Formats: sequence, C-alpha cells, structure tokens
Amino acid sequence: MKTFTFAILSLLAISQVSFAQEKTVTVGGAPMYPSKNIIENAVNSKDHTTLVAAVKAAGLVETLSGPGPFTVFAPTNKAFDKLPKGTVETLVKPENKETLTKILTYHVVSGKMSAANLMKAISAGGGKATLTTVQGGTLTATRKGKKIELTDAKGGMSTVTIADVNQSNGVIHVIDTVLMP
Repeated sequence: MKTFTFAILSLLAISQVSFAQEKTVTVGGAPMYPSKNIIENAVNSKDHTTLVAAVKAAGLVETLSGPGPFTVFAPTNKAFDKLPKGTVETLVKPENKETLTKILTYHVVSGKMSAANLMKAISAGGGKATLTTVQGGTLTATRKGKKIELTDAKGGMSTVTIADVNQSNGVIHVIDTVLMP
C-alpha cells in the first residue's frame, strides 16, 4: 500500500511540476495551460462564463475539445454585456440553438494563427487580412498600433485585448466585442 500511495503522490507531483513549467497566460484570473484544450482552459476564466455557457447551449463543447487546431476569438463577459438587453438570454434558449451556433462559429477560424501570423497576413494584404470563419463568413483583421482589430460582416469592430493564449488544440485571442455574421 505504501508503494502504491508513493507512486500516486509521485505522479501528482510530476503533473504539478509539468504544469508549473508551462508558460501560461492569465485570463479571467486563471492560468491558461498550453497542455489543456480550449474548453479545459476557458471554463476556468471568470471573464468567459457567458461564452462557456453559450458554447454549452450550442453543443460545441465536444468540437472545441477536439484536435483542431482552432483560432478562437473569445469575447469576454463585458463584450456580451454590450449586446442589447436580453440578447444572450434569448440566444441560449433551445429554439435559438442554430442562430447561437452561427454566431459562436463565426468567432472560430480553422488552423492556429498567432498574433505574429495575423500581423504578417495584415501586412501581406496591404493593411488587411480576410479570415474565413468556421461559420463560413469572413472577418477582416487590421492593425491599430500594436493591436489587432477585427471587423465583422455587419461593420462591428472588436479589439484583441489578450493575444496568443496557446492551447493544446489551437490558440485563443481574447476580444472586447461580440462579432456578428
């Protein structure tokens, strides 16, 4: 029994050390571990509780836990608060799952695009990069100083506030406004 207990404690210690050695980014008061997937990290961010609830309501947990890779532009709770009153409550209703899924997948691009790669694409595009979302629409990325701004199909704009939150299945860029297809 002592040997078994020691083995379990050793494995736990090794696990803690490996997490401690990872280069994390703090989002919503929680460290985001590159060895965890998008969902495993997002559920710990106090700034993304609305997004996580929406992802669950849309049935996208399994997809965003999958191998990817994905680039996710993740709106904060404050970004969702900018929407007209009652919008989120309406969208998470089962009868609105299709609309919610379209909005959420509009925030996802296939592949892993770091902020540096986005900046290169913007430069190569003469100041603009067009990103095709998983939803099928496009986002336009531009540079504003050292920040990346995204313009959605309706002309709405969002700024990347925290870039390059690496995940095992992609990367998250935190944004300050919900994008609309």
